[in-house]
Amino acid sequence: MYTIGIDVGGTNLKAGLVNEAFEIVDAKKMPLVWESPEKFAGDLCALATALVEKNGISRDQVQYIGMGVPGVVDVNKGTIVKTVNIPIRNMPVAEMIQRSWDIPVYLGNDADCAALGEFYHFANKDIESLILVTLGTGVGTGIILNGKILRGFNGCAGEGGHMVIVSGGEQCTCGRRGCWERYASASGLIRLTRIAMEQNRSSAMWHVAEGRLEQVDGRTAFTAAREGDDAAKEVVDQYLTYLAEGITNLVNLLQPEVVCIGGGVSNEADEALLFPLQKKVEALRYDKDADRHTLLAKAHLGNDAGIIGAALLGRE
Repeated sequence: MYTIGIDVGGTNLKAGLVNEAFEIVDAKKMPLVWESPEKFAGDLCALATALVEKNGISRDQVQYIGMGVPGVVDVNKGTIVKTVNIPIRNMPVAEMIQRSWDIPVYLGNDADCAALGEFYHFANKDIESLILVTLGTGVGTGIILNGKILRGFNGCAGEGGHMVIVSGGEQCTCGRRGCWERYASASGLIRLTRIAMEQNRSSAMWHVAEGRLEQVDGRTAFTAAREGDDAAKEVVDQYLTYLAEGITNLVNLLQPEVVCIGGGVSNEADEALLFPLQKKVEALRYDKDADRHTLLAKAHLGNDAGIIGAALLGRE
């Protein structure tokens, strides 16, 4: 038997055929082109249909469809309440898919799904709690406690990116100032890098970025730091400090067994990212005298985590 996991992104729809070991057998994607709820649901059904037809299996061999969405979902009603980058409000997507596919359809937040995927495939199968921190345009957090997604009574729990770490700081898209994602996201790292470059015209970061601020990305400061550039080293250290502040808040509040770091920034070498980050969290955390401590590790499923986690929603 199989399940189908769908990961709804800002620009693409990705679907995977997932086996009983919750491994992706095959995957397909298509551009997300928003026209109407009906077109959106139709595209999701088309992806699922294409997967089973390509792999020569019948619909009877698919137990259910799971879907991760970037926004708020009502898991009981099978409704997308609202999304971040797509103009969806209160869309009964499960019911709409079931008009074509007469099987259960489960919904989840995309960050929650990714965390569920990492949790299920984590090397230590005995854990019961894990937080995935994804460093992208923003900071996404998915929280697994006692083996289950922490959703909150209204489905809005787990927005770690919007806890304030700098009072009165940078304006966030959510309306508050000083949110963690303004400083610890890849976007925040790019902003820090550009500011440092403008203040240090001789920095190697200019060479890495080919002399153009618009060429700066999340790797620029790390690359120049490896070349020994002092300004870049300061950027990296400041960025890791911001990242450590938020992770420590999560650890102090929830004491998960594992915090996983994912997203593009996490691809940096352990010596540049993970190891110094571990030291900063070690110095900041409240539970220094406890017998056991949260493990800070890198996520390992990459872009597959959302699909696998969506496919796990029915099991959860």
